[in-house]
Amino acid sequence: MKRGRPNLRSDVQKTIIDVLSFSPIPLNTSSIAEIISKNLGKKISWNTVSKYLDELVQLGKIQPISTPHSKKEGKEGLTLYTLKK
Repeated sequence: MKRGRPNLRSDVQKTIIDVLSFSPIPLNTSSIAEIISKNLGKKISWNTVSKYLDELVQLGKIQPISTPHSKKEGKEGLTLYTLKK
């Protein structure tokens, strides 16, 4: 049996998957960070959430959706995340 408190990585990754599973629409990094901060009761930066989102994408648990930039032709815009189907 493990002792001590769980590390931040496991808490945040589990919460990211929970948030995305209950959301009917794809979410961006900032939205996910706000929901996680409210759920965990402490401020989690969007940079931390972005790092763990990248790890979950590499593990194949979630999938990124790139949208086109609204003003610059040929550039990528916002990246949204959803659970992998």
